[in-house]
Amino acid sequence: MALPLILVSNDDGITAPGIRTLVKVAKKIGEVVVVAPDGPQSGMGHAITIGNTLRLDRSIAFDDLGVEAYECSGTPADCVKLAKFHVLKERKPDLVVSGINHGSNSSISVLYSGTMSAAIEAAIEGLPAIGFSLCDYGHEADFSHTEEFVELIIRQALEHGIPENTALNVNLPKKSSEPIKGVKVCRQAHARWQEEFDERLDPRNRRYFWMTGSFENFDKGEDTDEWALVNNYVSIVPCQYDMTAYHAMATLNEWDM
Repeated sequence: MALPLILVSNDDGITAPGIRTLVKVAKKIGEVVVVAPDGPQSGMGHAITIGNTLRLDRSIAFDDLGVEAYECSGTPADCVKLAKFHVLKERKPDLVVSGINHGSNSSISVLYSGTMSAAIEAAIEGLPAIGFSLCDYGHEADFSHTEEFVELIIRQALEHGIPENTALNVNLPKKSSEPIKGVKVCRQAHARWQEEFDERLDPRNRRYFWMTGSFENFDKGEDTDEWALVNNYVSIVPCQYDMTAYHAMATLNEWDM
């Protein structure tokens, strides 16, 4: 029986520690091919490259693991497109996994996430997909405690499948003295970043801005991704690319048009 084909991408770049952890776990389960950005693409959302050239080069980043890899000059969404139509060609991945991101992509952050854009792009292309993120922004973050849960979720997705047109947004708690309690399927919390822009001057006395701010959770529900993570659970939120606000259609149909 052939091993499942797993495509791996991310937004932190092909040399990030998080993607190495994800590749190592995926390699236990199936045949792995990596197509990832050649540098950081965090916060790119679902951007694609239109007006510039795209470059795709063979990478030796995972030769020590025996994994075929390519680095791309474009965005995470570009990586998935090039993987499907150029690298894999007639071979259809059984699963696309993105990450493991350095930093949370829970609640509203999913809209800005390059990690999840790779997963959503895969879903648009009809491929089952999962984005993994660790709630630790440090480049030297410890991913060791996540491996058993990443492996479990990948195996379950391959065994049971992921609903059509859906990508899973998986967030993993930061390593602490307490073990992770388990996994919860959640809804996206109603929360957002309260941004501020710090105005500064560069050495040539030219004005620039640096975005700062704080995260505020307005949602007190115990079925959200934020609640799960605060309480040391892995959160799984099923996401879709259909952004239609169906609840608003009846109101709009009452307009005099």
